[in-house]
Amino acid sequence: MKKRPVDIVVISDVHLGTYGCHAKELLKYMKSIKPNEVILNGDIIDIWQFSKRYWPKSHMKVIKLLLEWVAKGIPVHYVTGNHDELLRKFSGNSMGSLSIVNKMVIPLEDKKAWIFHGDVFDVTMQHSKWVAKLGAKGYDFLILLNRAINFISKKLGKGPISMSKKIKNGVKSAIKFINDFEQIAADIAIENGYDFVICGHIHQPELRKIRTDKGEVTYLNSGDWIENLTALEYHKGEWKLYSYLEDQLTIDHTEDIKEETFVLEKAELFQNLLEEFRISGMTQQTK
Repeated sequence: MKKRPVDIVVISDVHLGTYGCHAKELLKYMKSIKPNEVILNGDIIDIWQFSKRYWPKSHMKVIKLLLEWVAKGIPVHYVTGNHDELLRKFSGNSMGSLSIVNKMVIPLEDKKAWIFHGDVFDVTMQHSKWVAKLGAKGYDFLILLNRAINFISKKLGKGPISMSKKIKNGVKSAIKFINDFEQIAADIAIENGYDFVICGHIHQPELRKIRTDKGEVTYLNSGDWIENLTALEYHKGEWKLYSYLEDQLTIDHTEDIKEETFVLEKAELFQNLLEEFRISGMTQQTK
């Protein structure tokens, strides 16, 4: 299948290393595009929950493809999130075309986009991190249970359902949190003169204009690769919210991955990642 050109792709909340991560689907999407610039907007590797010692082959393939893009000189910006906050100590560092940042502003023709993960707005994260971690474990269990239910549902000839979506959409406090998150991001972006504000964190894909008495901004959220399987694409001056579940061409025409699960300790994972970075860096230097 011919690769589709994209000026900028924004991917967030992949949560590699968890049972809920749809790494195989993400890999199919990544193989279907030819990006000029890549922004990884937080929670790509779930360091919080990696104690499960769960690391399938498809998860490492995602890392390898990202490093292939780096080796080709494609700018890849890793914006840190809360689940990969360990990387925040490396903010400002770069290797070849890979950079690690906590937030960034990019020019888009005569406009500016402000990009950050979004956990800075999460009061639970700021004041009770252990509560947030406990919630993450419960959410991951719910996703795993949801997969089992959908497996049975598929066997019965019925369509998939999202338990977590139903819960979020049915709980008033969850809806209020999402609305407050989007409004706070928009208010600060307008005050600082940004034309676009791009977040992740809340796993709620969105692309819409938000107006206040002080101005207007386009709010974008890249969603996630747990439930929604979405990304943001900027091409020829326009933003688009990509949905893998609606992209039948990519689903049907990209090769499937034979899955294997590796048992890795956290130290082994980072050793493997460092080795991949080293190989990628050497490859780039020889070009």
